Amino acid sequence: MLNTAMILAAGLGSRMGALTETRPKPLLEVGGRAIIDRVLDHLVDAGVRRAVVNLHHGAALLRQHLNRRKDLTIEFSDESDGLMNTGGGVAKALPLLGAGPFFVINGDVMWLNGMRNTLAALAARFQPEQISALLLMQPTVGAVGYGGVGDFGMLPDGRLYRRPENEVAPFIHAGIQILAPSLFLDCPKAPFSLNRIYDQAAGQGRLYGLRHEGQWMELNRPEGLAAAESALEV
Repeated sequence: MLNTAMILAAGLGSRMGALTETRPKPLLEVGGRAIIDRVLDHLVDAGVRRAVVNLHHGAALLRQHLNRRKDLTIEFSDESDGLMNTGGGVAKALPLLGAGPFFVINGDVMWLNGMRNTLAALAARFQPEQISALLLMQPTVGAVGYGGVGDFGMLPDGRLYRRPENEVAPFIHAGIQILAPSLFLDCPKAPFSLNRIYDQAAGQGRLYGLRHEGQWMELNRPEGLAAAESALEV
């Protein structure tokens, strides 16, 4: 089982409007619990005992909140001097992440396991000799709070391909993944998106997906929080 994860928690959360003026989005609550705590709970349940969290908006509040956790080791990658975007944030944190593959999880996603533990299933599917990036894929139909057109299609062997223009893709990238550190060897020392990493892995035939068997909620806007609350009550 992988023992290290990075949580991307440095975003501004601007689409949440007034809700994130005084605190970062990962500290917003769903069902009486902070979103980022729900992510950390999943990590602990899967046997992960070490997490790296990047910080920018509300950095002091996040540090204070996360320092209360005693069930796993948390280290911080501070981006207070400038946001590095998703890919740049991971690249900056590489010295803290170690030499092996690691989970990368958005700090504002929420999911429920299906029959299997989602993170354990991802770890079991990740085969370093074949895969450099393994993304959790949520079926577009049935995603709670989602109103987009999807991100990827998936071949029978699990390889991913980008959504063709003017089409609806069957899967959304759930913001949960396993990445090999080798993908970042030649990355720029500037902000860049993880999409660069996905395209690089796809070009090598090493970008794969795993279908999520449980429920997944998009929490980009206030209405997404409300939808997630309703889903938890079912």
